[in-house]
Amino acid sequence: MIVFELSCENHHHFEGWFASSDDFERQLGEKLLICPMCGNGIITRLPHASHVNTGSGERAESARRSRTAALQQYANLDGEALSKLINHVIENTDDVGAAFPEEARKIHYQESPERHIRGTASTREVEALKEEGIEVVALPIPPHLTGKTH
Repeated sequence: MIVFELSCENHHHFEGWFASSDDFERQLGEKLLICPMCGNGIITRLPHASHVNTGSGERAESARRSRTAALQQYANLDGEALSKLINHVIENTDDVGAAFPEEARKIHYQESPERHIRGTASTREVEALKEEGIEVVALPIPPHLTGKTH
């Protein structure tokens, strides 16, 4: 297993786990890689230092826990199940685009009628929504589906 630091054209940084460098190149070439935060399909590999496990350090343990938590979000979904979930979300939500954080707040604070929405938000905006008690989840929606309406 090899881990690469990746970024989309919207400058969202995330990790990608691959069987090999060739597997990464294949997935990149087949446009199978998308940003888990915004669904953007223009992905680049970022330079990173090699990891040397010294067997100690709280920072290494904290990073491991963060990676594990991020992976658990989709850990029990194979590709087909994730695809079905994404299609269900697209078919049963209103796309509010970049207005997602604002609209989610309006719904949460009962300033707008309750309904299911989807859209885009930065990592900072998602964290702010969560701190306010607003439940949100990032889904890796492929770029070719982002314009699809129900």
